[in-house]
Amino acid sequence: MGLPLSLSFSLRGYRVIGVDVNKKLVNDLNAGITYHTEKFSGMGIRDILKREIDEKKYTATCDAKEAVSESKNIIVTVGIPVVDGKYIIDYVKDACTVIARNMKKGTLIIIRSTVIPGTTEELLLPLLERESGMKAGCDFYLAYSSERIAEGNAFDEFENMPTLVGGINDVSAERASELLRAICKAEIYKASCIKVVETSKVFENVQRDVNIAMVQEFARFAESLGIDIFETIRLANTHKRVNLLTPGPGVGGYCIPNAYYYLEPKAEQLGVSLDILRLCRKKNEGLQKFISDKVENLLSKVGKKISTSKIAILGIAMKDYSNDDRISPPIDIIKILQDRGAHVAAYDPAVPTQYEFKSDTQDGALKDADAVLILARQKGIDLDNIKHMAELMNKKPVCLDTKSAIKKEEAEKYGFLYWKI
Repeated sequence: MGLPLSLSFSLRGYRVIGVDVNKKLVNDLNAGITYHTEKFSGMGIRDILKREIDEKKYTATCDAKEAVSESKNIIVTVGIPVVDGKYIIDYVKDACTVIARNMKKGTLIIIRSTVIPGTTEELLLPLLERESGMKAGCDFYLAYSSERIAEGNAFDEFENMPTLVGGINDVSAERASELLRAICKAEIYKASCIKVVETSKVFENVQRDVNIAMVQEFARFAESLGIDIFETIRLANTHKRVNLLTPGPGVGGYCIPNAYYYLEPKAEQLGVSLDILRLCRKKNEGLQKFISDKVENLLSKVGKKISTSKIAILGIAMKDYSNDDRISPPIDIIKILQDRGAHVAAYDPAVPTQYEFKSDTQDGALKDADAVLILARQKGIDLDNIKHMAELMNKKPVCLDTKSAIKKEEAEKYGFLYWKI
């Protein structure tokens, strides 16, 4: 989210320096290349980027020391990855160490990374003071403002999503609020303390994780009952106080799958049980195996073995109409299928990452396939011509549809054994 946030400021006249350790990314950005799909006022983000570079309002660099020394406002969007259920705080610490050693007096630092509640005041504040030799709240200012936007709507939501701010003192909170008002037209809420904002952000993400786990169980119940889960949820959501999400191939992206693991360490420290949240996370982590098992079962029903089958995957992004394949359920499903001996060919025109299993065309992925899995919708993926799909595939084709993109009657008309999540 660093790039659309940076451009949101530069579009309002600020000079912005984007810092990253990835040299290729920095070089691409300075050449006007980005694979983001965001738009603002009808203009694509690549065109915005090129214009802001030409007007010298935005530049990218790997030289964090120089960027920090030239700036009076610093926003940290460095992520905290989770590996095997354990968070890695090193990258945020490294960023704050560079900031502390190179910032000047009067600098405002806003942390926007999603963090373990307490991180800003208990870890980053003493680090910044120790490495800078300055006093927070007097010599420099420190605030936390949660990132609340959804990919694909970044510019709009920076502008129109209510923003939460907490500071180590009133001056820090006010400085941060004043800066963020440059891009935010919606209400800016100043919290009583930083921990409230840190925690509310994690709660926002975890509630989606819980909702998704819940609707996955609803989906299994509806399937056993012989009714359509998507229709059932659509009707339930006509109630003004109900907002069920829809089931899919799993929970992806950088935020939601990691959220529980940002709460867990603090909960253990406080002696608080998070049994329900832990159960929902484990349920969602098991979805990729469930879908892989279902593929194998459906192939068996038409007399085929997964180890000798070609499987076409349509959509490998972590969600619909996205180019983001970080913590992507389709990627995890592909790995499981490959481990079981399947030949996988995947097509996704939006995801730039190169994989050995990617096909250049949809027809290439479908050619001679025994099964097709619809895992993400994308512009450029054609799900309307079912007859053409069937003609490309082997006899007795299987279709596993996690997006309710194809009508069962239409699929069965052209010989598919069809299953919808």
